Amino acid sequence: MKIAVGADHAGYLLRREVIEALRQEGHEVLDLGVDCPDPVDYPDSARAVAEAVVSGAAERGIIICGSGAGVSVAANKFRGIRAAAAHDVYTAHQSVEHDDVNVLCLGARVVGTRLALDVVRAWASASFTGEERHSRRLGKVMQIEREQMGR
Repeated sequence: MKIAVGADHAGYLLRREVIEALRQEGHEVLDLGVDCPDPVDYPDSARAVAEAVVSGAAERGIIICGSGAGVSVAANKFRGIRAAAAHDVYTAHQSVEHDDVNVLCLGARVVGTRLALDVVRAWASASFTGEERHSRRLGKVMQIEREQMGR
């Protein structure tokens, strides 16, 4: 799978570890930076990854900031993006299996590297189940998106 990965200054070190782990798992990575601790506004990182996913340049995306919250808020402003902050393995895989989440948001100041890599692996290996109840609920989410963001 091709996965876009981006981070702000708080997530730049974890970004490197995530990219390496994804490549080791056989994924193609679209590296959208950043590479230093100089301050970067998290909405810019979220935009880069969300646009890569929406455009089809990547199938999914991962965005890393300090808490995972800011990039999740920003990414969810894009039509077609279903971003979730996940800091445990269960939430990571269930967010894909039940909610078809296509952007994982991580907080580099919330989780350690080992746990973050376990979360990334669980999320990247998960697939939407397509079960009726999950499809029905996702349809309702998409209806809200159409109503609120325009067709």
